[in-house]
Amino acid sequence: MKNFQDKVAVITGAGAGIGRALALELARNGARLALSGRDLTNVSETAALCEKEGATARAFRLDVTDRAAFYAHAEEVRAAFGPANLLVNNAGVSLTATVEELTWEDFEWIVNINFWGVMHGTKAFLPQVIASGDGHIANVSSMFGLAACPSQGAYNATKFGIRGFTDALRQEMRIAGHPVGVSSVHPGMVKTEIAWKARAGGERDRDALAANFDRLAKTTAEDAAKIILRGIRKDKAKILVGADARVIDLLPRLFGSGYQRIITAQMKNEVN
Repeated sequence: MKNFQDKVAVITGAGAGIGRALALELARNGARLALSGRDLTNVSETAALCEKEGATARAFRLDVTDRAAFYAHAEEVRAAFGPANLLVNNAGVSLTATVEELTWEDFEWIVNINFWGVMHGTKAFLPQVIASGDGHIANVSSMFGLAACPSQGAYNATKFGIRGFTDALRQEMRIAGHPVGVSSVHPGMVKTEIAWKARAGGERDRDALAANFDRLAKTTAEDAAKIILRGIRKDKAKILVGADARVIDLLPRLFGSGYQRIITAQMKNEVN
């Protein structure tokens, strides 16, 4: 997909953060936008901003954990716009907790949104993306889909899962000869509200964790969107967003499983 002019772009989690920034950047590039999220008010605000850029945009309420709702959404999009060209499975949440601290309710919450949301979206829209004749699917993983980190076990599980699923899908599209590019997207710390909406296990102070995230995050959502769309244009298998993501990507490639000692030592220093 070399350009987005007149392409039908579907974005989940479009009410804020990277999702909203992607919608606006695509609007400026001539795409027609089907935007979704659990909070229709926020998604409608995104759609209105896109319309100010001259784009056709429609807001949908969608719970990505609801498989039937996702299939119904795919039909809504087809009826309103025609076959989708671009799907960005962006909706996601964060959870900080050790495996010992994890509750089953928290684990199921993050898996249902982060992992099953991507599975539902891909399966629901894949036939349209193939039929479009010029398609792309971008699934948002994380830098923690490249290397594991203490207190991120559940988050790691979902983001590693997305990466493996997406890599397999990319190979399948090539073997089948379908006109569909596929990318896994690995943001580092991006200045969004995700940390403030996260859950924290045990006695952890969620607000303190979020404030520390904000302090460390250097990449803006706007810059992240530009990087992601540039990667889609180039049909990159792996799109790294931010200097921190590039560093995390290097660690296991340079040190193999030894990267764990480096991260463990760093985490111990932060605790002490």
